[in-house]
Amino acid sequence: MSLKSKIKLLDNVFSQFIRLSQTDNNGYGKCISCNKIKSYSDLDCGHYVNRKHMSLRYSEINSNIQCISCNRFDEGNSIGYTLGLTKKYGTGIIDKLIISKYSQNKFTEFELIELIRHYRKLNKKLLTEKNFTIKLY
Repeated sequence: MSLKSKIKLLDNVFSQFIRLSQTDNNGYGKCISCNKIKSYSDLDCGHYVNRKHMSLRYSEINSNIQCISCNRFDEGNSIGYTLGLTKKYGTGIIDKLIISKYSQNKFTEFELIELIRHYRKLNKKLLTEKNFTIKLY
């Protein structure tokens, strides 16, 4: 498996983790940007700082559930996301994320494999606790 393929797989596994960890036992969660309650299948793993910044690509603070509308069609609803992050983590979180995005981070193949294993394990555990079914990556 190529490095690019490992990153893509980790993206999928990590996205599932964010959505599973931030939804209730019936698979519903609140969009961080607009506060609408949506089902797991109508939620994305939205990133406050764009995924191209590898230092925050798999940050659980930078990644939160967003409805498809906010994440894909409203350019992340950055105003709502900013308010949601500040409410969730307190003042100063935005500055910390902005500063962190400039850190250089290149994942080794070993690190990617370990992160995939870690989040797969967490996803399996979370899914056994929930009352809905999805296909795990």
